[in-house]
Amino acid sequence: MADHSTHTPHAVSEADKGYWAANVRIILISLVIWALCSFGFAILLRPLLSGISVGGTDLGFWFAQQGSILVFLALIFFYAWRMNKLDREYGVEEE
Repeated sequence: MADHSTHTPHAVSEADKGYWAANVRIILISLVIWALCSFGFAILLRPLLSGISVGGTDLGFWFAQQGSILVFLALIFFYAWRMNKLDREYGVEEE
């Protein structure tokens, strides 16, 4: 059996740091977009959007009922697409 007590901890490479920095940036941008659409447009900015009609109702109500869900689904597909691209850039893609 090998003695694991003599091994040093694995140092994090610059590529690893770059990968995770890009990953966190994508997550933060996605969360800001999601929060703006679901909380901002549907609740906070609803009075400002009341004059814009979408499907027979005002835009703020539309975001509260359907728009934020559609944006959330779009963000899921965007995140998957962007992470696959990022994985290829850093050579960590799945086979």
